Amino acid sequence: MKFSMIVLIVLLALVAAFGLQNPGEYNVRFLHLSWVTSMLGVIVASFAAGVLGGWLAVLPGFFRRRTVAATAAKRIRTLEAEIGDLKKTVERLTPPSTGKAQ
Repeated sequence: MKFSMIVLIVLLALVAAFGLQNPGEYNVRFLHLSWVTSMLGVIVASFAAGVLGGWLAVLPGFFRRRTVAATAAKRIRTLEAEIGDLKKTVERLTPPSTGKAQ
């Protein structure tokens, strides 16, 4: 985790330096929209769009694994209850030992 934190700090420092060295206003056009913003705003918006896209790409797998885990947990509870019932049945059918060696 320390390495990833260092990489993140270095990356943020590079982005901040880039944004400070390019303070000019840029005209951004997307489809029929147009607005004026700084380069740092474009970088932050692009990063946010990438994070959102990545999160949305991972989301279906997250829910699928969660559903599989819930199904497995339910099956485990069922099997544990069945084991408990079988143990009770075995205890009932097993004759008590008298303690005498034969």
